Amino acid sequence: MSTSTPPYRGRFAPSPTGPLHLGSLLAALASWLDARAGGGQWLVRIEDLDPPRVVPGASDAMLRTLEAAGLCWDESVWYQSARTEAYDEALHQLAGTGTLYSCRCSRREIADSALTGIEGPVYPGTCRARPADLAAAFALRVGTSATPIAFTDRLCGVIAHCLERDTGDFVVRRADGIAAYQLAVVVDDAAQGITDIVRGADLLASTTRQIHLQRLLDVPTPRYAHLPVLVDAAGDKLSKQTGARGIGPAEVGPALRQVLALLGLPAPPEDLPPREIPAWAVRHWRIDRIPRGLLRAEESRPVPTPSDQRMP
Repeated sequence: MSTSTPPYRGRFAPSPTGPLHLGSLLAALASWLDARAGGGQWLVRIEDLDPPRVVPGASDAMLRTLEAAGLCWDESVWYQSARTEAYDEALHQLAGTGTLYSCRCSRREIADSALTGIEGPVYPGTCRARPADLAAAFALRVGTSATPIAFTDRLCGVIAHCLERDTGDFVVRRADGIAAYQLAVVVDDAAQGITDIVRGADLLASTTRQIHLQRLLDVPTPRYAHLPVLVDAAGDKLSKQTGARGIGPAEVGPALRQVLALLGLPAPPEDLPPREIPAWAVRHWRIDRIPRGLLRAEESRPVPTPSDQRMP
């Protein structure tokens, strides 16, 4: 049996809830550089499973900004909204393992009876004895155990969680029938043959849950590297929710230069066009150059202009 390492396949998977901002550009550039430096492929997947949160035109605007920044992808873009059959198939597979069950608990009921874990209330297992009814309008949870799940992150070192204690049994399909993030990302990473994931440290706590699902679904576990969180001048994570300014195609040059500095890379030549900056940076890429701890952006919650508030 061959033990050779599969060719590198990385990805960038943004949610189309607004324009690309500096934090998402940092994740995109780091994952692109790591893929190209490893002689691999880089894919883009749009995580548009939650219709109320999707901003019309956001995904197209993101893709135009990536193209303007020279971050070209190797295969057609996947949209999670077109993947519901694959998620349903995975749910049937989980039901076959005996770990899936229906949950009728409300968020308030859980909060009133739960301990606090690594990301909020730990589900106390109230509905564990219920069968998994895939046709009913109830949430579906997957069971966890006291056996620790550990992995070695390329940037953060060894991470271990006891899911039963730290998160509790978690939702893999919402009561409205929409596949939960944890399930969708595992199914899609496996289907696309993703070998390496470079993403923000805000998703670090999700990784052990995803590894749990990977094992239940019998799919490979990628290598992970979780980038330091990018914060604004107030110390808050840079995001659309904290007023991070969107980056349009005309603004990618200065943004790329700032991101390269944040990643610990040298400054590119001043006359280098924006689209050529990532290709220039590949030869300087080393993931161990990335500073540890929080990364601070130069901007801090600017008041949006009318053009910032509209999607092209």
